[in-house]
Amino acid sequence: MVTVDDLRSIPLFSTLPDGEAVTVASRLADVRLRTGDWLIHEGEQPSFFLLLEGSLELFKIVHGVTRRLDEYQPGVYFGEVPLLLGSPAIASLRAKGPARVAQLEPSDFRAMFSECSTFKSELMGTVTRRLARLTALAESSPPPPAATIVGHRFDLACHHVRDFLARNHVEFRWDDPTKPDARRKPREGDRYPIVVLPGGRELATPTLRELADALGLPTRPRAASYDVAIIGAGPAGLAAAVYGASEGLSTLLLEREAPGGQAGTSSKIENYLGFPTGLSGDDLAGKALSQARRFGAELLVARCVESLLPGDDGGGHSIALDGGERVHARALILANGVAWRELDVPGAERLVGRGIYYGAARTEALNCSGRPVFLVGGGNSAGQAAMFFADYASKVTLLVRGRSLADSMSHYLIEKLATKQNIEVRTRCRIVQVDGEHHLGSIAIEDRAKSVITTEPAEAVFAFIGADARTEWLPAALIRDEKGFVCTGRDVMDLVAARQGSWPLSRDPFLLETSVPGIFAAGDVRHGSVKRVAAGVGEGSMAIAFVHQFLAGTA
Repeated sequence: MVTVDDLRSIPLFSTLPDGEAVTVASRLADVRLRTGDWLIHEGEQPSFFLLLEGSLELFKIVHGVTRRLDEYQPGVYFGEVPLLLGSPAIASLRAKGPARVAQLEPSDFRAMFSECSTFKSELMGTVTRRLARLTALAESSPPPPAATIVGHRFDLACHHVRDFLARNHVEFRWDDPTKPDARRKPREGDRYPIVVLPGGRELATPTLRELADALGLPTRPRAASYDVAIIGAGPAGLAAAVYGASEGLSTLLLEREAPGGQAGTSSKIENYLGFPTGLSGDDLAGKALSQARRFGAELLVARCVESLLPGDDGGGHSIALDGGERVHARALILANGVAWRELDVPGAERLVGRGIYYGAARTEALNCSGRPVFLVGGGNSAGQAAMFFADYASKVTLLVRGRSLADSMSHYLIEKLATKQNIEVRTRCRIVQVDGEHHLGSIAIEDRAKSVITTEPAEAVFAFIGADARTEWLPAALIRDEKGFVCTGRDVMDLVAARQGSWPLSRDPFLLETSVPGIFAAGDVRHGSVKRVAAGVGEGSMAIAFVHQFLAGTA
């Protein structure tokens, strides 16, 4: 326990009256750390700490790089800045050797701050000094671009490269050679996009895999075999990675683009449990990935799974990756989500990336500044995107096939759309024609309520018209429904009973297990799933529980 003498070893409390010192000491937790133990990680719920013995190293992530900023010695206190700002912990602390720390819970800290003027005055001075230091750190360390992308705005490959880097949190500069202020003018023989790396090396029209390798993103597995491999790093896959790694399973997470899946492009998710002010899908994905890595999960990006085969020894599964590489896993979780459904409009395919986009495509926000934008769809994804683009575009028009948004969109989001003066919702409307030579120029909109078709100028259309399962690469033995979604649990046995598939074991499949023992499905790719972020997270974590049961039965 923390004694009054321990408390008085901290200069801040050295003159505290005896009665108050006894009260404060009684509220302090006595935290013992071993060498290398983390006291707190950046982004976690903060507390107020007093260092009694040993030393702590202070780390902070600056532009994606973890930097060691300081070393704390006994007598130092910390944690007051995030507590007073109402923010998560702004840095991480790790024991350099055996250490002892006194911890005061946030509620007790706030009570002390409001009741003790001396304590309050001292802390405000410390807060001012520490915020000044953080400001100086930010000003002295501008984010250096890891790459410069040279390419046209309406180049589909350039759009893919920019989107890939943005979603993987890689700083880049975009140089459009068609603009008057372009740093690099067009040269004979140029093939766009061109990616210029630090040091001057250039990559012409690189694949995402080539780009990831050049930038040092993880693309190759560190081991040949894993307890569980998870295909897809959306909410379900990330949750499975967190729970799998935290429970001692060697865990590999495979993602063809960037962590977050479709949810990662959401500008703001406001109905996710525990975040009353909402958070972006990108923020949720980033925190989940950091959590998974902290437990030891391994993520590979820009890798596609081409096929699944039985393991060479008859146990587990062999995963064939693009490029001919293979990796083995004792169990698999399919969490590869779905793909946005494409517009069934003549000419739309030719203009993808040249004014027609699927999903939020947030990297296009600045290109839409001061211009009208059209969104197609009536679900939450479309509503969240409308709120996001309304801060950039002169006008956002939401085209909805149904009679009302209430049929497909959450009530809170409908109310928020009504607060934006530059958002217009048109129900019973659809796009029937798109026009443009090198990029989108106009669209024809059918108003089915009025039975009229009007043509309107348009430079950007973002479509959110549902999603399809892309599961044709899965083995034939894995049962899917008529739309390609993966069947699990009871649905598998119902189809087996109807002679539409087979199940090889005497036991029934686990709740999230597919028709192939040891392969599980979670999230949007699963037949009957609830298309919500929270549901995907729940299924991903549940899948790990069934993986444990499966592995225990095959050990």
